[in-house]
Amino acid sequence: MLTFIAALIGLALTPVVGGLLAGVDRRVTARLQSRFGPPILQPFYDVLKLLGKAPMVVNSWQVMSAYIYVMSSALAVLLFFMQGDLLLLFFVMTIGAVFQVVGALSVPSPYAQVGAQRELLQMLAYEPLIIVVFVGISMATGSFKIADVYAMEKPLLLSMPFLFIALGYALTIKLRKSPFDISACHHAHQELVRGVLTEYSGPHLALLEIGHWFDVVLILGLCSLFWHTSIVGMVALLVVTYAAEILIDNICARMTWPWMLKNVLGVGLVLSVFNLLWLYVS
Repeated sequence: MLTFIAALIGLALTPVVGGLLAGVDRRVTARLQSRFGPPILQPFYDVLKLLGKAPMVVNSWQVMSAYIYVMSSALAVLLFFMQGDLLLLFFVMTIGAVFQVVGALSVPSPYAQVGAQRELLQMLAYEPLIIVVFVGISMATGSFKIADVYAMEKPLLLSMPFLFIALGYALTIKLRKSPFDISACHHAHQELVRGVLTEYSGPHLALLEIGHWFDVVLILGLCSLFWHTSIVGMVALLVVTYAAEILIDNICARMTWPWMLKNVLGVGLVLSVFNLLWLYVS
């Protein structure tokens, strides 16, 4: 019962943390580009503004997809805080990603259609890496339970450094940052406008933004499992990881989807297999 209550508290705080991360991200990115940048609370202002707008939708599939996406993302975060099964968490997270694609495919907009197809390609790139990372965690702990990770005496990063790098690829894609912002972007500065998000507006776009915050916190939570033995070490690892993501976003150009598949699956899977062999022989 105490675990469930703590998980509910964590679930309630997740949008707050996700919004603050988005605000810090915008401010740091602006400073790297010699701009002052918006207030750190600007993402919350944007979501509140969207929630106050009149809903305008093309069809009912859009509405259903937006709600399923945010509920799936929230449920995945709840499973993480309850220290549940990693495979179940993965399947729940995937349901939300699939319905985000369904919502984009349900409209005739060419921007949304191409964005949805590219989103599927992104899923093809990062989901195998997440599965392999979970397999590595299972080999290290003997279980897919998150609770068994916290029971270990040594950090996972010491025995799974290359799997952590592979998880970093997935984090970059989920954050929609360069060079992997091929299906959508936080700013309408690409040929797809906003890709899968183009035909959303008002409260339903706000739901997708909140769902994205859940996804970001979830992936960072998975990264935190690699240094679970110390709060200071965990925070330092997450700060360095997120700072690296912001730096990569600002120094890299957006690439094509064939390049993404070749590099993410090629490099990521090679590193992952090498690390799994290391775990097997050790």
